[in-house]
Amino acid sequence: MRDLDALDHALIAALRADGRAPVAELARKLGVTRATVTRRIQSLSEKGVILGFTVRVAGQAEEGRVRAICHLAIKGPSMEETIRELRGLPEITGLHATNGEWDLIAEISVPSLAEVDVTLSMIRGIPGIYHSETSLLLRSVLA
Repeated sequence: MRDLDALDHALIAALRADGRAPVAELARKLGVTRATVTRRIQSLSEKGVILGFTVRVAGQAEEGRVRAICHLAIKGPSMEETIRELRGLPEITGLHATNGEWDLIAEISVPSLAEVDVTLSMIRGIPGIYHSETSLLLRSVLA
């Protein structure tokens, strides 16, 4: 995000707080026109800075779901293609680049243990992934 200016950063922060905020409200908060906000959102999307808009749900909405963290090791130059493939799996609710032994950490949320198995099979079938380790999340101890 090297070539983003202060307005881009402010717009991204506003969208992180409320991805459904109307353009008029964003324009008012940022002190610019609606056309400027619309152009900036379109430009940020085209550049791949904004990848999409999502929904955050309260913890209660996730009750009854099986969650897991999957650590992934990626072969050499295939990182970007692997990330694109992983982004296409709706079972993955978070994806993080990291350092150390693992290259990526995928957060998984599915309705059952059987679906964890299916999801892991899909993940392990993605070219570029050569090693993985998965841990089931049993409970959250910090809200």
